[in-house]
Amino acid sequence: MQQTATLRHLLEETDRFITCVELVTSRGTLADRGGKRVLEMAQALAADPRFDALSITDNPGGNPMISADALGTPLKEGGQEVIIHLSCKDFNRNGLMGQAWKLANGGFDNILTLSGDYPIAGYQGQSSGVFDIDSVGLLQLLSDMNEGHFEDASPGRKPRPLKPTRFFLGAVVNNHKRLEAEVMPQYFKLAKKIRTGARFIINQIGYDARKQDELLKYMALHGLHVPVIANVFVLSGGVARFFHAGRIPGVEVTDELLAVAQKQAASPDKGRSFFLEFAAQQCAIAQGLGYRGVYLGGHIGAEEYGRILELAAQYAADDWRDFARQIRYSRPGEFFYFEEDPDTGLASTQVTQAYLDSKTSSGRRRAPLTYRINRQLHDRVFEPGKALFRLGASLARKVEGGKLQKPLHTVEHAVKIAAFDCRDCGDCSLPDIAYLCPESQCVKNQRNGPCGGTRQGKCEIGDKDCIWARAYDRLKAYGEEEQMLGDAAVIKDAALQGTSAWANAFLQRDHRGKKND
Repeated sequence: MQQTATLRHLLEETDRFITCVELVTSRGTLADRGGKRVLEMAQALAADPRFDALSITDNPGGNPMISADALGTPLKEGGQEVIIHLSCKDFNRNGLMGQAWKLANGGFDNILTLSGDYPIAGYQGQSSGVFDIDSVGLLQLLSDMNEGHFEDASPGRKPRPLKPTRFFLGAVVNNHKRLEAEVMPQYFKLAKKIRTGARFIINQIGYDARKQDELLKYMALHGLHVPVIANVFVLSGGVARFFHAGRIPGVEVTDELLAVAQKQAASPDKGRSFFLEFAAQQCAIAQGLGYRGVYLGGHIGAEEYGRILELAAQYAADDWRDFARQIRYSRPGEFFYFEEDPDTGLASTQVTQAYLDSKTSSGRRRAPLTYRINRQLHDRVFEPGKALFRLGASLARKVEGGKLQKPLHTVEHAVKIAAFDCRDCGDCSLPDIAYLCPESQCVKNQRNGPCGGTRQGKCEIGDKDCIWARAYDRLKAYGEEEQMLGDAAVIKDAALQGTSAWANAFLQRDHRGKKND
């Protein structure tokens, strides 16, 4: 067995451009036909030294599949470097911690943390999404495990240290969005993920070299110094139609690119040569821009992945610049953080003037009246140190355990149902999300920024605006949007469900109070 270099070593101790391939798990065991096919392809890729790591999905697209470690174990035993996806859609925090210990026990160090796609299929109907924590909360949990921290919340028990894990944690960002209110929160959440422990980043699928360049330039400007791997998903006529229809949350193919893909798919080889060349050009662009590697995916075999690398190796050193001018499939009116460089067609280092103008006092839009009222109430009543906060804390202590506790909570809940569609979680995040309730208005209960699944500012489930895009617009009216994700990871305490969030705030039992301890 020949052990490959670790992903940690390659990304942190070398400057080599690496290649990863995504393996999509199958339904059934590895002995079933689908499992055999994926394992055989994985073993073929593992035998090729050009591929540095194989990345294994976790119930992709919200569908039930065999667990990532089941496929990863025979690869790991053969010396192959493996990245395991771990998402929040199917496990609560205890389940995720158990999965993490299982992975650590199996020698899996590379973990790609994800909130996950909302479940769309399941046994005898659709499964419920769990989303007890999100990707940032998962990063915090795994980072604490790396420090040997484990808080046992059982009554009468003290926290006890455990042997630290050695997880090399990765995260995902998706700046391939059309609206400013989608793109900027993605950048803010990226910074939060890095602060919380992400050591490498993989960008979401996209087909716009300017946006790829913008991500690296934004990170450099804001001091976000972690290696980034570019996502290259191999298209086909069918895949292009699938992406264009919005069937994969957060992934888009524009009308223009769809037309190109359909034209090529009508050729005698169904576009195979074109699509492999197209992917090879994307690999060259990624290396030319300064990405640390590529993350290949698609409905192709090991031989075709090898062909992509062969094509990419044949290009001259500066060919990527021409490719970058061609692979620019953005949408009309799409937001860019940086002005276009007219010489390259990529991102300049000048922040877009229209964006800067929109941040001035004269350029800001007015926030909704309800938000302005809620800001005033919160600042006067729920900010620690204020006179009304001290009064509220005093009243909460007096009411605690008495006859008035339940009726007052009932009144509070009724008011908040009318105002916010409150679900009585007891650990309120309204102040974190510009007075929008994540329990009722976000199917994934995202408390640390938006997931990557939005499309044109809409949630991936149902025709409704993403609450984080709405929160961005509200906060921008006050010039506070850049601080919207500046705090530590928000993790809801489920023990507070069905209790008074006002009392929990006054008595500092909620997540905001714990930060003030």
